[in-house]
Amino acid sequence: MDPFLIKAIQLLLSLSLLIVLHELGHFIPAKLFKTRVEKFYLFFDVKFALFKKKIGGTEYGIGWLPLGGYVKISGMIDESMDREQMAKPPEPWEFRSKPAWQRLIIMLGGVTVNLVLGFVIYMMVLFVWGSSFVTPEDMPRGFAVAEEFKEFGFQDGDRILEVNGQEFENSLDINRHLFMRDVNSITVLHQDGTEETVSVPAEIGSKMFEEGVMQPFIPIQNAVLDSVLLEKSAGIAGLQKGDSIISFNDQEIGYWHELSPLSQEAKNKEVELVFKRGDKIKSVKVTPDEEGLIGVTSKRDFNVQSREYGFSESITEGFKFGYWTLHDYVAQFKYVFTAKGATQVGGFGAIGSIFPDAWNWQGFWMATAFISIILAFMNILPIPALDGGHVVFLMYEIISGKKPNEKFMEYAQMVGFFILIALVLFANGNDIYRWLFE
Repeated sequence: MDPFLIKAIQLLLSLSLLIVLHELGHFIPAKLFKTRVEKFYLFFDVKFALFKKKIGGTEYGIGWLPLGGYVKISGMIDESMDREQMAKPPEPWEFRSKPAWQRLIIMLGGVTVNLVLGFVIYMMVLFVWGSSFVTPEDMPRGFAVAEEFKEFGFQDGDRILEVNGQEFENSLDINRHLFMRDVNSITVLHQDGTEETVSVPAEIGSKMFEEGVMQPFIPIQNAVLDSVLLEKSAGIAGLQKGDSIISFNDQEIGYWHELSPLSQEAKNKEVELVFKRGDKIKSVKVTPDEEGLIGVTSKRDFNVQSREYGFSESITEGFKFGYWTLHDYVAQFKYVFTAKGATQVGGFGAIGSIFPDAWNWQGFWMATAFISIILAFMNILPIPALDGGHVVFLMYEIISGKKPNEKFMEYAQMVGFFILIALVLFANGNDIYRWLFE
């Protein structure tokens, strides 16, 4: 099956599951507090629905527009903008008639479900599949270090021993830690056998982002292909898994990390790539795209260890994994508000890209847990029309003892809705632009 189709199916399945559970997070407490729920929809039913059925006073359905889902709760100012209902006197079963603390629980239900679900999925993944890690001993050739980081004292061939004075278990996590966490020192083992603790400047993550050095440490490994994207230049040229790259644009290639800078220099230019397949030496023409990529990945030639977890241990480790996933996402969120970061915001295409291109249940669940945590964070942002916007108004009411004016709430809801639509269009517009021009 086509990789694009596999990703699309996984994305649709994942979002459907997360949306239904998110809306159940609102639906269940609303029912517990005897609040009428008029509609429960997966996707939006603009003008018409693909399916609908009324059960016990609630209309359940599936809309045709896959941009989310919703529950319509009686007496609540939401995206339905039901002014006719709001103009009538409050009824006991309506949202607006309930105490503020009950309304707060109803509004926080969806975010809570998404957050808990993400943590639970990580626990399940660790229990079923365990985790993988790479120690310094597993990488005898160490890392190739970006030139921008050599000025700090790092050298090609370095192996990571400690970060901030603590043993660093998974060497492959070093780039993520540098970008998203507070790293101030790294102890390395140089190729000559000496150890050195290298100081890392404050705000190293910002430096990496601004200079485009997102992978300062790349494992040194042979230039053997592991996968080739058929739609990219390498695939079109006929390169295959297992091919060993010998030279690129007349420059000898000894290791995998030497390919990327040469490919970056040759953006949109046709160059010669020489490779070895079996006992034969062959050559083809390839043209790196706007990002300097030809559509290949390397075959990992260092040892990867695995760890299994018991039931109770998977709960503890899964919680820690979920916590750091949320922490890292929040930490990098600040870059969205920069000019460069805004161009990298993605929509459904970007979300779909995190799923594996061949069906893999572990990859599917890891991606689903990540998206669930993202949805929890994004929904709690204090933007009207999001759960976080409603929570802000409810907190104001609880603290001040006064409800915000309903007319103000309507206008705030409209503004928030248009902001969300603009963000969705912008994010997916970025996806389309990258697809067409990069």
